[in-house]
Amino acid sequence: MPNLNSIQLRDMVEAKYFGNVDNKFLESVAECFHSDANFTIQTANLTHSGIAEIRRMFTGFFQGYRKIWHGDFQPVIDVERQTVAVQFVATRDTFDGEHQRANNCNFFRFEDGKIKSVTIYMSDENPLV
Repeated sequence: MPNLNSIQLRDMVEAKYFGNVDNKFLESVAECFHSDANFTIQTANLTHSGIAEIRRMFTGFFQGYRKIWHGDFQPVIDVERQTVAVQFVATRDTFDGEHQRANNCNFFRFEDGKIKSVTIYMSDENPLV
């Protein structure tokens, strides 16, 4: 598959990845990743390797929150390297009414049109265990 252009890279991050995370569409999120992708939460010193671990992590994440939202994206896109760095706001509402807000930064690396790795820096506690 050819490299993604700037519009496609932004769409992969904002609509296909974060949009499906916000809607808790597990299979659509999983389809964004290579089967051997790495998902690293750098601020928690934790890496999930492979689609099975990533799928398990998102299953727990989706079950833990009533509402999830990511927005106010500020991406930096490098088409040649197939990378996207994006700062954004993340909010989560728990089932008992707590509202959580974080300012995060993710670094995505794409290969063959799918996420090969993502590294996350979070301003709050890691909900992705």
